[in-house]
Amino acid sequence: MFGFMQNATLGVTLISIAAAIIGTYIVTRRMVFISGGITHACFGGLGLGYFLGISPMLMAGVFAVGGALGVDWLSKRGARKDSAIAVIWALGMALGILFIFLTSGYVPELNTFLFGNVLTITQGDLLEFAVFTGVLILFFALFYPLIVTVSFDADFARTRNLPVKWIDMAMTVLVAVGIVMTIRLIGIMLLMSLVSLPQMIAERFTGRYLRLLLLSVGISLIGGLGGLWIAWLISVPASAAIVLLLIALYGAASLMPVRRLR
Repeated sequence: MFGFMQNATLGVTLISIAAAIIGTYIVTRRMVFISGGITHACFGGLGLGYFLGISPMLMAGVFAVGGALGVDWLSKRGARKDSAIAVIWALGMALGILFIFLTSGYVPELNTFLFGNVLTITQGDLLEFAVFTGVLILFFALFYPLIVTVSFDADFARTRNLPVKWIDMAMTVLVAVGIVMTIRLIGIMLLMSLVSLPQMIAERFTGRYLRLLLLSVGISLIGGLGGLWIAWLISVPASAAIVLLLIALYGAASLMPVRRLR
């Protein structure tokens, strides 16, 4: 197997696991739309990174975390959460367009960030993905009961004096970092599907958090690796193949009778 294909396979495996874990939290908290806001806020960071001549991914990470915290800040000051997300979404895109316009010369990697290219994953990227996925799994293992309680009923958790704000803040940062790292895999335009479709499929079969999480990981791996190899065989963009395969799986699951695992 070619070296770049090995890197792509390992990268898709790690990011599929991380995206499934993040996506399970996002879906159970009904925060799918916020992932779109964070994703598009990243575009402002990419543009600023190119404009200043520093790492676009670093600046995208700063904008992602800042955008997530900005949504929380606006919603706590009277703005509806969907309106706050729309503001951050529009601001990120507007700043990205402005900075890229002001950047002299051609921006060569812009299409990669917009649409993704798993074949460009390097050994360094794999190390970063592995570290992040390990941190994410460790965090879930240590605070699983709190995460489940906050995910399903944050108001109840507050009445029990549980650290809802801390868990929410930590997960917001992990979601933002995960989104930034996944941009290289599937691109800004198609990222939301990777953190929502596996969970939508899994919800057809279970409502329990742990089973939903594990089933989402399995579905995400099937969609990610299956889409990658389909793309390799027929020479199409891997990001599109992954999303279309996940949509096909969701369509097949929708035709099946709902049978919840006990």
